[in-house]
Formats: sequence, C-alpha cells, structure tokens
Amino acid sequence: MTDRETRHRELAERFLPDALIERIRDRAAETDHDNAFFTEDLAALREHGYLTVFVPEEYGGPGLTLHEVSRLQQRLATAAPGTALAVNMHLMCTGVAVAMRQRGDRSLDHVFGEAMAGEIFAFGISEPGNDWVLSDSHSEAAPQAGGGYRITGTKIFTSLSPVWTRLLTHGVDRSDPAAPTLVYGFLERSAPGITVSDRWDVLGMRASQSRATRLDGVPMAADRVVRRLPLGPQPDLLPFAIAANFQLLIASVYAGVARRALDVAAEGLRKRTSARSGTTLAEVPESRVRLADAHLDYLVVPALLDSVTRDFDELVDHGAAWQPRLVGARLHATSAARRMAEVALQCAGGSGFDNGHEASRLYRDAAAGMFHPPAADAARPLFAAALLDEA
Repeated sequence: MTDRETRHRELAERFLPDALIERIRDRAAETDHDNAFFTEDLAALREHGYLTVFVPEEYGGPGLTLHEVSRLQQRLATAAPGTALAVNMHLMCTGVAVAMRQRGDRSLDHVFGEAMAGEIFAFGISEPGNDWVLSDSHSEAAPQAGGGYRITGTKIFTSLSPVWTRLLTHGVDRSDPAAPTLVYGFLERSAPGITVSDRWDVLGMRASQSRATRLDGVPMAADRVVRRLPLGPQPDLLPFAIAANFQLLIASVYAGVARRALDVAAEGLRKRTSARSGTTLAEVPESRVRLADAHLDYLVVPALLDSVTRDFDELVDHGAAWQPRLVGARLHATSAARRMAEVALQCAGGSGFDNGHEASRLYRDAAAGMFHPPAADAARPLFAAALLDEA
C-alpha cells in the first residue's frame, strides 16, 4: 500500500473499526423499518470521536482533511446510509470552519470548541421553492438593536432534527429595500420560536429524521452572525466553503451506497442457483457481465472524489471551474448509487423486492439523491455556461 492508503486504513480502524461498522449495519434495517432516529449509532460514533474528526489538533481534535473524511463517510454509508447522510450535516459545518480557517478566515473557529464540547450542528438552508439555495432566502432576518437578528421562515430537510443544538441558517434583511442583505449565522436550539415538525414518513434515508423546522422570530445573537452579503451569487469564502463541503460529503455518502450495492449484488448472485445451467448465477455469463459493467461504472466515482477533495485540501485555485467540479462529483455519485442499487435488486432476485432485504432498502435510500440541490436539471445551465458563455 502507498503511504496515503495506509493512512486511510489506519483512520478507518481508529474511527470506524470493522466491529463498529457491523453493529451499525445490523441496526440499519430495524431503524429503517421503525422510521426511527439512529440514537445508538450516534452514541457509538461519539464514543469513537467521529463527530470531531475535522477539529484541528490545537483544539483537541485529530484535524483530518476533507479527503480523509470523504473516505470515512463512504465507509460509514456502506453500513447505514441514513446515519451517514445525517452525520454529514454536522461534519459539513465543522468542515466549513476548517476550510475558512485554511484560507485565512477564522470567523468560525468557535465551531471547533463547541464541537469538542459535544454540540451537534445541523444545516438549515433548504427552503420550499428556493432554488437559489445559498444565494437568496425566503426567510426573514429582522435586524435588532446591537447587531443581531430575528429569523422567521421554514427550513426543510433539517437532518439530525431530534438532536441538533446549533443550526447554520440564513435569511434576508429587507430593512433597506434598495439593498437587501443575505444574513448567515447560527441559532441555538434553546432559543424561543423553534418548532420541529413531527412528520417524517419518507421513502428512504429514514434514519436521518430530516424534518422541517419552523423559525418564528428566533433570535440570532450579533456574535453568531457569520456573514452579511448582497443577494445573488457572490465570490465570498463562506458560500464557497459550504458548497464544497456539502457537495463533496453528500457525494461521499452516495459513493458508499453504490459500493455497498455492488457487494449486495455479488452476494445475491452467489446465493442464487440457475436451474438451466446447474450453477450459481455467479457463474452465469450474463449475470457476470451485468455486475462487471456496474463495477466499471462505479469506479469513476471514488476516483473523482479522491481527485476533487485532494485539490480542495491543497487549496488548488480552479476559479470558476470549481462549481462544475463540485456539483459534477455529487451528481455522478447520486446517479451511480441509483444505478448500482438497481443492479443489486436485479442480482438479488425476487427476494430483494421484500422490504426487509438490504437491496430494497439501498434502492430506496439511493432515490434520495435526486433531491439534493442543485438537481440535475437545475445544474445543466452551469455545465453549459462553462463551455459556451466564458470568454
């Protein structure tokens, strides 16, 4: 093994050892069936220090890179996609703080101390009908004396709903109609005006409990405000760091789903027997070709993630070309997960169609990849513009 691969193996054994992965995998089916939160998984991950992997060494953490965390998230997702997807949102917030710090902005360094103290961060950006996502908001940020705000609006797909204690969110200050301002900052769960929906009955990724969150004049203290930006896309470090960590860590989860689907597919072929050939389907050429093609298709995804995450860690300046790379990595991963999950169902046969079969659960979990912003249709102008509209 190369030194880098040895390092990945050591990190996996430290933070996600085989025994822990197997326990998490064993619980995943029951958690999905019961539409329950991954309480036991979370406790075990905390015990292993997983929620602090991004925290720099000077704050008491291991100081892992995005590339290293991406590999770990791929591993966790092979055991429990819903757990990995939800934990992603906490890791994303700590990862954003690292990315900003590495680029000379230490305004989010407080996140490290809070993460070490056990606070759990969530991502409260997505809103119904807001396809601007990071560049605008349907929520109101009403300015208060002293520099704080009161945030009013509805955030959707707020993963970690049962346990988060800090929410990274945004809203628009329209007190000056000629110059509305997009405000980013953190809310505390103990603040008044926060209502978390009790409804979460979805197709897949059920363990994430990504319920809607209603904010009614929730106070955001002045020292919790991170940015005040003009509306629209801005060349600012915060939205860039959010986009990078969000897209690449989401991609990592679905890369893990795709990897596990291939293993489930292979297991299905080994277990099934062909009456016609008198062998297992693992020896039938048509079945082997299906699995071979899927494996070839999958291999592009982790390779792309390795490349893009290392570039990000090494502060490579791709300029405007960063956005296609980030979004492209996530779109490739989510679409590959759906294709691999379909192959797993085909290889598992009729038994895979049972809700209790892992192939069925992976198929449902993979479907959630269609809903992370920007969706494929919304992203196409980005890729076209990179070739057609640049001077």
